[in-house]
Amino acid sequence: MYLIFLFASLAISIGLQMVLPFPYGLGVALAIFIAFPLVLRRKMMGRMRGSGDFGGGGFFGMNSSTPSVKYVCLTCSNKFKGRECPRCGSTMKRADF
Repeated sequence: MYLIFLFASLAISIGLQMVLPFPYGLGVALAIFIAFPLVLRRKMMGRMRGSGDFGGGGFFGMNSSTPSVKYVCLTCSNKFKGRECPRCGSTMKRADF
């Protein structure tokens, strides 16, 4: 689908180069050939970010604006947030989602 729109913008650009005089046609053709795929890509990313099957977008449906990663200490099994365990001071931990 993306390649179809890319080749369509190329065809439009070549057509405009034939109609408009040299410096203007080249400028307009380059602008269309660069801007059209960027607009199409932004539109596709907006569709992916919208309300999908997982209900909110982000990585695997998780809300990427508020990451809530907690860690579990491997020494004393205490759940905490941060670098080291507040109970024993160990830095050995595993992620708990």
